[in-house]
Amino acid sequence: MKKAKKDELRKQYTRKDLGKGVRGKYYDDYMKGTNLVLLSPEVASVFTNEKAVNDALKNLIKIAKDSISLTNVSS
Repeated sequence: MKKAKKDELRKQYTRKDLGKGVRGKYYDDYMKGTNLVLLSPEVASVFTNEKAVNDALKNLIKIAKDSISLTNVSS
């Protein structure tokens, strides 16, 4: 992991503003192969929870696969 430069933190932020860090907080999820992603505010505002995001993505994957299948059949 790349070390942060000492002056990389913006002056308006203090260490106190960041809260207490928790070592290994996401380690178990990482080891299970879970991916963490940051959603843009516009995207996050549409979804109420993790399940809603996953359901939408699964449906999009299904639609994409079905679309490819239809294209392959018709050509």
